[in-house]
Amino acid sequence: MSSELLVDIEHLTKIYVHRDKEINVLDDLSLKVAQGEMCTIVGASGVGKSTFLNVVGTLDAPTSGKIHVNGEDITKLNEFKLSRFRNKTIGFVFQFHYLLPEFTALENVMMPGMIQGMDRELIKSKALEMLDEVGLTHRLTHKPGELSGGEQQRVALARALVLHPPLLLADEPTGNLDNKTADGIHDLFFTMNERYNTTMLMVTHNLELARRMPRTLELSGGKVNDLLKSSI
Repeated sequence: MSSELLVDIEHLTKIYVHRDKEINVLDDLSLKVAQGEMCTIVGASGVGKSTFLNVVGTLDAPTSGKIHVNGEDITKLNEFKLSRFRNKTIGFVFQFHYLLPEFTALENVMMPGMIQGMDRELIKSKALEMLDEVGLTHRLTHKPGELSGGEQQRVALARALVLHPPLLLADEPTGNLDNKTADGIHDLFFTMNERYNTTMLMVTHNLELARRMPRTLELSGGKVNDLLKSSI
């Protein structure tokens, strides 16, 4: 793991207004994550874990504070630049795979490159390589409805990593899977981190995964704190 910072968050605040009442979901939160670091984020339901990922992933704007990702202050980018930055720099894996049902596994994994306007044969080659990495070369022409839950999530992981983004954000990526299938997906995250030095921030309720991850952060009271493994 490099000592170089990949994510540098300073005084991040996110306030929602509900029925004229302000709700401080993230409150003066600061965090530094090194390139190649694997972090899991735990905390009670409703504390703002998904909100935190959405803000770091540029899907939602902070109320105040600075977020540097890969050296870029994303709080200063307009919508067009944010979209381009997101597509090149950040991969997403959610609890629900969000694959496009009318496209095959291969076409779904090619999608980030197609959105960028990459040469079709080049992105096809990258997609084939990534589907091989996740063990799905025998499912290239299958559509999501023809895949198991674990296979769908493997396709989603391949799609998230096909352009080798430096940062992967995962929100309960195995929340809908049985334990055995979930363990296989967890192993894939570690393999991809080792192979590509991908920095990972992962929200989970899975305590076994939290124990395996090198760094565990607890979100509480709008702030994150490092947890000792003995307390998980």
